[in-house]
Parts: sequence; C-alpha cells; structure tokens
Amino acid sequence: MNQLTPIDRDSLWGGAPLSDTEFREIAALLHQEARITLPPQKVTLVRSRLSRRLREKGLKTFGDYIALIRRDADERRQMIDLLTTNHTHFFREQHHFNHLRNEMMPLWRDRKSHEPVRIWSSASSSGEEVYTIAMTLLGQDVREAQWARGANVQLFATDISTEMVAAVRRAEYPKSHHEQIPQPWRKLWTKDTRDGFAIAAEARNLVTASQLNLFDRWPWRHKFEAIFCRNVMIYFNEKAKAELEMRLVAQLAPGGALYMGHSERMVSKAKEFMIPCGHTMYRKPEDRA
Repeated sequence: MNQLTPIDRDSLWGGAPLSDTEFREIAALLHQEARITLPPQKVTLVRSRLSRRLREKGLKTFGDYIALIRRDADERRQMIDLLTTNHTHFFREQHHFNHLRNEMMPLWRDRKSHEPVRIWSSASSSGEEVYTIAMTLLGQDVREAQWARGANVQLFATDISTEMVAAVRRAEYPKSHHEQIPQPWRKLWTKDTRDGFAIAAEARNLVTASQLNLFDRWPWRHKFEAIFCRNVMIYFNEKAKAELEMRLVAQLAPGGALYMGHSERMVSKAKEFMIPCGHTMYRKPEDRA
C-alpha cells in the first residue's frame, strides 16, 4: 500500500492543508514565544490541534492563521495553549515524592528558621503535580498535617498555558483520575463531586497558581526549598536547556532539591553546582548560595 502524501491526507481529513512552509512558520513562532522546538514529525499534531481554531476564527487557510498570530498577541497565547502538551497524573514518578517526604520534609520540620517552606511546580499543567506535592506534605493523617500549616508552607504552580492555570485553580478532576491517588491520601485530601472529585481545601490553600513563560523574567525575590521541573526540558534545544538549568539552580536555596522528568538529565554547566541524590533528583550543597 502506498503512503499518503500530506495533500492526500488533507483531502481525506477535510479542512485546510498545512504546507511544510506554514508548519515551519508556526514552529518558528512557537520557538520565538516559548522556546519550544517542534520537530518535523509533529506536523500532524499541529494541524489537528489548530484546525478547530481556524474554524472558530472563520479562517480558510493556515496562511490566514499565521497572519493573525503574527499581529495578535492574545491569539499567539491561544496557539501556545493548544500546542503545549498537558499529559500528567497524580503521584507520577512516585520516587520523587518519596524523596520529598522521607529526605526533605524532616529537614524542614526540624529547622529553626521561621522562613516559609517554598516549593515550585514550574510546569504544573492542570495541577496534578502540585496537588500531589501538597498531599505528600500534609501526610497520611490529620495530626501529621499540622506541621504544614504551622510551617507556613507555600506551593507555587506555574504554566505557560492560561487554560492550565485555570484548571489548577479549579482543582477539580474526573472520577477516572481518583485511583491514581493512594489511600489514605485520597480519603483525607479529596472530596467527591457530582462529576468526579475536588482537592480538599487544606491542600488547595497551600497553592498559588499563575501563568509564566519559563524564559520570561521570574517574579520572585525569594528562593525555593524544592523545584519540580519535570518533562518540560524535552521540548527545548540544548541552548535553552542550559539557560533554564542555570536559572533553576540559582533559584534554589542552599540544600534545596531539583526534580526532573524520567527521561531528563542535567546537561549543562549547572550540574557542577548540584549533587545527584537519586534518579533524576539533585541537591544543591548547603554551602552554595
């Protein structure tokens, strides 16, 4: 059987065709705005995710859409929302949360400083990661949760997608995701709703969610005791990875932990300032500012 050409596929699927030149223009704009690299094999993903947007805007061609995103900053942000992948689930890569609970939490509970414990979920998607962090810190019974309230724990969730930030703030999830949360965390820190479940107020109240492009200026003067930057480096080229890694290390407090995705490793000079402490986990030495 002969393979379908792009034109053949377009004629079968309906809708506007996406030429190689138009794909490269969209990829260039995405890289310009978000430093995300789109390889040629993502052409089908781009066409499928943006075709509906063309219809919503009453546009006939991808050329028309490119002209629109070049002049309209709001539409560029909408394009980023549509093209950024948002696959996640609760307690994903469990070993990170085991390390957070068993190695980092005792340090925070015993320290004499009255500074808040600050943790950043830097590519939070729809919130499963940051609420897993919250549940991990609150623990497995109500008495254990008192430390998190008393220590003034602050969790920050950011994502480039405004739609995902809104999902974090809603903190509501389909019933099919409930089994991802182990008991007794599920019993303590979630509440059933008509269509699924919501994160309990005790966990929600620890979280502040906001939109952030990781390559823009970061708004914080303070440093973090832990940063989760997982499964996002894979979308950047080597230069962008190196830049982001150096900024993340600089934003960590001495002794802080950096958690990366399962297929990610520190690749830049930044790793000289960190100590590996497990699979895709790093600690900043106490004597490093």
